This record gives sequence, C-alpha cells and structure tokens, in this order.
Amino acid sequence: MSEQQTYDDILPNPGLDVVMGRTAVVITDPQKDFLSEDGVVWGVVGASVVANNTVEHLRQLISAALDSGMPVFVSPHYYYPHDHAWEFGGALEKMMHAVGMFDRAGALNTNGFDGSGADWHGPLKPLLERDEVIVTSPHKVYGPESNDLVLQLRKRGIDKVILAGMSANLCVEAHLRELTEQGFEVAVVKDATAGAQLPGGDFYEAAILNFRMIASAVLTTDQAVSAIRAG
Repeated sequence: MSEQQTYDDILPNPGLDVVMGRTAVVITDPQKDFLSEDGVVWGVVGASVVANNTVEHLRQLISAALDSGMPVFVSPHYYYPHDHAWEFGGALEKMMHAVGMFDRAGALNTNGFDGSGADWHGPLKPLLERDEVIVTSPHKVYGPESNDLVLQLRKRGIDKVILAGMSANLCVEAHLRELTEQGFEVAVVKDATAGAQLPGGDFYEAAILNFRMIASAVLTTDQAVSAIRAG
C-alpha cells in the first residue's frame, strides 16, 4: 500500500441492501452503566459517547426502525449473583464484576432493577419498552454465543442485521463477528456506538478499523435511517 492510499482504496465495500421482512436492527447493551453519566464506566466511555452523540443516534435508529415496522432486537448484558462466583475471567470481566456493572438481583427477581445500571438508559427506555421490541436472553461476556439472539433472528426469517449499541470494541464487535460467522449480512452504525478511551489507546478507533474489515457496510446513523426508510 502506497503512502497515498488508504484502506478504503484497498478494501471492497460490499454494502447491505435493506429488505423488509429480512432485515432487523440489533442493539447491544443500551443500558445506564454505559450510556449515563451515572454509569459505573462513564469515566472511560463518556467522552466517546458524547463525541459520537451515541444516545441520540441510537434513539434515531430505533425510532426509524419501529416507525418502518422493522424488527428491533436488544441483546442485553446482565449479571446475577451466581455470575459473581465465576472462578476466572478476562481483564474487563474482572473489572465489571468488581464495580457491579449490569448487576441484577436475580433472573427471576426485578427488585431494584428500575433505574439501576442494568436498566435501559432513560432517553431510550420508552422506545425499548414497546411491546414489539424483542429483548433476548442476556449475553454474559461479549458475544451472542451464550444467548438466544441468533435463534430469535432466524425464527423471524432475518438474515440481514443493522448493528449498533455498546461498546464498540467489545460487545458490538463480538456480535458482529459471531453474526458474520453464523451467515448473517451485518452493517454496523459507527456513530451509534462508542468505546473506552484509556491512556495509550482509543478503543473506539480500534473497533472502527475492524468494522471496516469484517462488516458488509459501515454506516452513519443518517445513512442507516435513510436505508431503513427506503426499504
């Protein structure tokens, strides 16, 4: 690759054609612990959430899908008391358990859930609580391998996914990779996500590079909304 070329000059751009009845919006972890100033990891993701206007873009994306009759699926992240008995975990798993991220009282217990860090972020809550939104069982690390997202999509005849949510280099990228391996076409909405910024690393920017290599399309919210409305 010459100094004048970029990866856009080298990589093809397959694109994703939105087909109603075969396309769904999938949102990962639209929860307070990620998206609210009161969230337990706001200190590391907040700047990226603000810079991308992530919450408003998620609102626009979900609203467009619901208004168009396109299915919206949410793949949430919950930790129950028994999850804290895990004997090992990766670096971020350890951190999430330590700070009580996404904690719930139990799978059959919603005590203290409303308004907690595991709850939907307030500005998105009225949309996500609509009856037509499909909330899957929780994923436990990053990808959907441990929940029923793929089953729910296939049962609806979905083979194309418009993906957004939190966080870019973790659950969004893990969902992108698994859905791609499972035979779905996936477009990622790059400004309806965000990532951690730590000394020496911007994990949102790292995810964007991988999105471009893996996804069928990397879209802005405006592009995704236009495609949904045109579909």
